[in-house]
Amino acid sequence: MAFGAVSADERPVVLENTSGKSDFVILCDHASNRIPLPLLDLGLPGDALKAHIAWDPGALGVSKALSRMLDATLVYPTISRLVVDCNRMLDAPDLVPEVSEATVIPGNAGLDEEARDRRVRMVHEPYHEMIDAVLEERSGQGRASILVAIHSFTPVYKGVARPWEIGILSDLDRRLADAMLTDLRRDEALTVGDNEPYAPGDGVYYTLTQHGEARGLPCVMVEIRNDEIADLKAEEAWARRLATTLQAAREAVVTKSV
Repeated sequence: MAFGAVSADERPVVLENTSGKSDFVILCDHASNRIPLPLLDLGLPGDALKAHIAWDPGALGVSKALSRMLDATLVYPTISRLVVDCNRMLDAPDLVPEVSEATVIPGNAGLDEEARDRRVRMVHEPYHEMIDAVLEERSGQGRASILVAIHSFTPVYKGVARPWEIGILSDLDRRLADAMLTDLRRDEALTVGDNEPYAPGDGVYYTLTQHGEARGLPCVMVEIRNDEIADLKAEEAWARRLATTLQAAREAVVTKSV
């Protein structure tokens, strides 16, 4: 699979460590808060674009560290979910949100179908095409693939505190999730959520439904509270913990499958 030598800022999607030997493929749906210049920051001030509404702070740092530690391929978009959310169905009401939490997004107000389609073609479509291409290539090589989507969430949402440091999300396929929950809950200092603070019924499992469950691949979504990964040291620490947990979960899944 050949890709041009273009900077990450110029590509809507980035693929890293394509030669990674691991079974794991890391996805980071909300990696970036970048708004392409023609969209004029969607009419938002800079502080809004640094906030969680625009991206998942810390998630890309954890994803990159995991990719390195596990020797895993990593795929992520370089455009903010405020432009178009790569982890939403194409008919989802929040695919291009007019309001995110309590923030009105002026640049998303009243978009017609053509404008929404341009947003989809800008990043949503190439992101999912890239994931498909990676998985097809691995399948053609006879390689196994285990999908792990890394996200982060806010400590407080609409005035309600969230006690979980980490949440493990799964839908029909709970193979990885159950093994990870068992491993993480051995640490009594952690509050671990099972389909918390979100669940697939909230519409947040699109990427893994499309590329994991539809192919029968083991898959799991990891949500880390963003105050837990507020700097590089914390990102690395959580990546190390997750690398150990994921490797143990992989062994459990393989053992059950034999």
